[in-house]
Amino acid sequence: MPKLTCHCGCIEAEISVPINQLAKIVKCNCSICKRKNATMGMVKNEEFKITKGEDKLKLYQFHTKVAKHYFCSECGIYTHHHPRSNPAMTGFNLGCVDEVDAANLKDITLIDGQNHPLDQKK
Repeated sequence: MPKLTCHCGCIEAEISVPINQLAKIVKCNCSICKRKNATMGMVKNEEFKITKGEDKLKLYQFHTKVAKHYFCSECGIYTHHHPRSNPAMTGFNLGCVDEVDAANLKDITLIDGQNHPLDQKK
């Protein structure tokens, strides 16, 4: 199974789904995703497990404070998040998976986070 690591190696996680069997690979244009420019794999929460460095993870939340974005407190790399649109899922940074070349991925779903339905005025 694929292993995720941050840049400095403090954070490690296991993904229990082979990369070629991910249900969805996404990029998002919301304010944070646009800035981190990550290509993300999506799995159910139970398919993603931190195996090292949980104490080194920092949580960042903004706006509605529903989504949870995690990064390494040592090297600053974004590792994973739980989206507000579906907190039962984990989005993870495919750039942190050594066997993945994110620049060559195909079938990437673009998510319009700038126009999130929960932000629409009624």
